[in-house]
Amino acid sequence: MDERLNKLSQVLVGYSCDVQKGERVLVSYEGEPCKPLIRRIIKDVYKAGGLPFAEIRDSSITREILLGCEEGQIDFMKEYQLAQMKGIDAYIAVRGGLNSSELADIPPDKLNMYNRGLRPVLDYRVNHTKWVVLRYPNDSMAQLSGMSLEGFENFYFDVCTLDYGKMSKAMDPLVDLMNRTDNVRVKGPGTDLTFSIKDIPAIKCSGEKNIPDGEVYTAPVRNSMNGVISYNTLSEEQGFTFDDIVFEIENGKIVKAGANNTERINELLDTDEGARFFGEFALGVNPYVLKPMKDTLFDEKIAGSFHLTPGAAYEDAFNGNKSAVHWDLVMIQRPDYGGGEIWFDGVLVRKDGLFVLPELECLNPDNLK
Repeated sequence: MDERLNKLSQVLVGYSCDVQKGERVLVSYEGEPCKPLIRRIIKDVYKAGGLPFAEIRDSSITREILLGCEEGQIDFMKEYQLAQMKGIDAYIAVRGGLNSSELADIPPDKLNMYNRGLRPVLDYRVNHTKWVVLRYPNDSMAQLSGMSLEGFENFYFDVCTLDYGKMSKAMDPLVDLMNRTDNVRVKGPGTDLTFSIKDIPAIKCSGEKNIPDGEVYTAPVRNSMNGVISYNTLSEEQGFTFDDIVFEIENGKIVKAGANNTERINELLDTDEGARFFGEFALGVNPYVLKPMKDTLFDEKIAGSFHLTPGAAYEDAFNGNKSAVHWDLVMIQRPDYGGGEIWFDGVLVRKDGLFVLPELECLNPDNLK
C-alpha cells in the first residue's frame, strides 16, 4: 500500500497540480482512512518547494450546521471560505467519508440555500487555482461498487495511477473534432436528442483536475437542445439516490422531468433559472471504469458513456448558463446498457460505446490500458 500511496501522491502533487516553489497548497480531506495519503501529500508538497495547509471536513458536522442554518450565516461562511481560497495557488481534496447519504434528510430549501451561497467559492477554485479532487477507497465505496475492500483498492489504484500522459495525447483528435463540430445527435433507448456545440471549446481532462480522470467536455449552445433523454445510471445528489431520470427538453430547457421521486427532482431543478438548462456535454473514456457506483467522480469517466449536465457551465467552455447546480448525469451506451449512438454533423462517431472513426480508435478501452 505504501508504494501505491507514494505513486498516487506524486501524481497529485507533481502532475495534477504541478506544484512549484513558493506556491500555497490547501489539502482538504474527510475521513480517517485518508490520513496516510494526506501525510504523503504534505511531504511531497514540501519536497516540491510548496507550502502546505490542511483543512479537515466532516459531513456529519456539516449536516448539523445545515439543519438550522440561516441565509446570513451562509453569507458569512461564503466570505471566509472565499478569502481562504483566494489566498492559495493549488487545492487538493481527498474525500473518504463513510456515509455518502449523510445529507439525505436536509430539507431541500436549506440545501439549495447552501449550494447557492457557496457557489462563488467553488467557481473561484475551479477557475482560478490549480486543483484536483479525488475519493479515497473505504468500505462504503467498496460496498457501493459491489466489491470486497481489497478488490476495490486494487481497482482504485489501477484507475487513479494509469498513464495520464498517454491518455492526454490520445484525446487530441477528439478535441480537434469537437472544436470543428456544430450539430450533435445522441440516440439510445428512450433517448433522441439534438443540440449544437458550435464555437464552444472542447476541453480534455486527463488527470489535471479529477482523479480518476478521462473525459473530454464542452457545452451545448444554451437554447439549441431539443428532444428527450432517459439516463440509465443511478445518481446521488444532495444525499438522495435518483433513478429512472427522464428529461423532455425544448429550446435548451427541461420542460418536463421525471424520476423515482418526481417532486424532489423538480425541486432541485427549480433551484434557480439556470438549473433547467445544460452546462456540460462530455464523453467518458477511462478504460478501467466500466460500471456505475453512485460516485460522480468515477461514473462520469465510464468508458462508453457520456454525461449531460443540468446547471452551470465551466468558464473555459462557457455557454452563458449560470446556476448553483452542476449535476453530472450519466448515460452508458455500451451494449450491456442498451447501446446507443453519437453523431457529429451527420457522421457516426461512436456506436455502442466504441469510437468508429479511425483517428479516435486510440480512445477505445483496449488501446488506452
